[in-house]
Amino acid sequence: MKNYTSTKDVLGHPRGLLYLFFAELWERFSFYGMRALLVLYMTKHLLFTDEMSFGIYAAYMSLVYVTPMIGGMLADKILGFRKAIILGGVLMALGHFFLTFEQPIFFYGSLSLIIIGNGFFKPNISSFVGKLYSDGDRRRDAGFTVFYMGINIGGAVAPLLCAWLAELYGWHYGFVLAGVGMLLGLLVFKKGVANKVFDEHGAVPNVKVFNQKRLGIKTGYLIPVCALLSVPIFALIVRYHQFEHYLVWIVSLFLMFYIINVLQNVSISERKKLLVAVYFTVLYTAFAAIFEQAGSSLTLFADRNVNLIGINAAQTNSINSSFIILFAIPFSMLWMYLNKIDKNPNSVIKFGVGIALLGFGFIVFAMSAYQVDEFAKTPMIYLIVGYLVLTMGELFLSPIGLSKITELSPVKYGAFIMGVWFSANFYGHFFAGKIAKLTTVSEGDLGFFSKGILGEITTLITGMPSKFVLSQEPIFHQLYSYVSVYSGLGFFTLLTGVFVMIMSKRIKRMMQNVH
Repeated sequence: MKNYTSTKDVLGHPRGLLYLFFAELWERFSFYGMRALLVLYMTKHLLFTDEMSFGIYAAYMSLVYVTPMIGGMLADKILGFRKAIILGGVLMALGHFFLTFEQPIFFYGSLSLIIIGNGFFKPNISSFVGKLYSDGDRRRDAGFTVFYMGINIGGAVAPLLCAWLAELYGWHYGFVLAGVGMLLGLLVFKKGVANKVFDEHGAVPNVKVFNQKRLGIKTGYLIPVCALLSVPIFALIVRYHQFEHYLVWIVSLFLMFYIINVLQNVSISERKKLLVAVYFTVLYTAFAAIFEQAGSSLTLFADRNVNLIGINAAQTNSINSSFIILFAIPFSMLWMYLNKIDKNPNSVIKFGVGIALLGFGFIVFAMSAYQVDEFAKTPMIYLIVGYLVLTMGELFLSPIGLSKITELSPVKYGAFIMGVWFSANFYGHFFAGKIAKLTTVSEGDLGFFSKGILGEITTLITGMPSKFVLSQEPIFHQLYSYVSVYSGLGFFTLLTGVFVMIMSKRIKRMMQNVH
């Protein structure tokens, strides 16, 4: 089965990419605008402890990336991409607007609406990009890199504007602006459908199944009803986040059995490719667990221990996305040029480089301790350079991963496997929350990374021996809690990236004709 390729290209890519680019841009504007405010809103306005804030943030962010598996399955079998994307966008917009009501039921309910809405929106718009290219189209990696730039334009602008509004007029104005961004994303997508840039792709896959009645309601209409009925369930999981590990086990068992079922129903060739997709997802999980300190511990690190110039802590969330905007097109052009001269490294090598760069970025954050001042503040340049390095790692891994998943997935399971790819963020954020909690300060204890060989690695990277830190004021203890964790994480992540590159040839053979 061949995918659709538009005859009317824009800048060398199908014109449908332009509409998906802007739809995703505005959706990510809403998502990252709210994300930039969330931990600071909880610690500064709701007066939650660091540990509780990290727990809620991790539960929210992990669930945001587990629901795409369900949304992907429902789109594959019943809704189609188009209806799933529109349903998801409406639910997410409602979630952002309801955050303006300052009662616990609205706070947790709003997070739940965004979690469910993202499950319908995220996997299906990404899978839609893959449908724009024919099988074997060498423009695919470059196209996903362009699409990824749209994600990060939204991610760069949103924290700046939403944090500015929140600081000037109040937190709720920042949340409202995020909701407006989501509505704009929906309008762009509907415009693309109206202009028929997607041909017939993304429509309801089986009208008979969609119209089949259950409980007196068409199955296609029953799905939004069930989505709304599940809001209290997800709200309770976020509120009682300390029990989230039970959900991790449930999701893991579901994934294991469903993937085994898929493996049994595909050809040997598809099976090998699918196993590589699972391998990439595991690597992405490890990447996300470290990378996603950005919205939690790194935001508080910037707020408490960095001499910020010109921006506040919430706005530091735009640094990563700003670098993506700056380098996404050059990276896209680089992959196309390397294709022409037949020097483009395979995807497994790119994954290894991406993981290694992520580790080095966190080592840079930790090295900032060498220039700490008497107030336990470090120079902002280390924060910027660290983000630059890990952004390079992200460009080697995330858009390439999106592209490869669309190629490695069996056709009839495409959206579900894309949901599996996003499940890496579910696990990543779950473990990211555990990592972030390692940065909380306990009196008289400098934490796991201050002892033994880990303590020696920390001293080497940060220049701060634990004995010296204990003799200082408590503000230095907080700084050490951040940089010690970042040094340990950075060191072992760097080693993991090198190992992935060493193993690349064996994995590449299983990918067959996929580069």
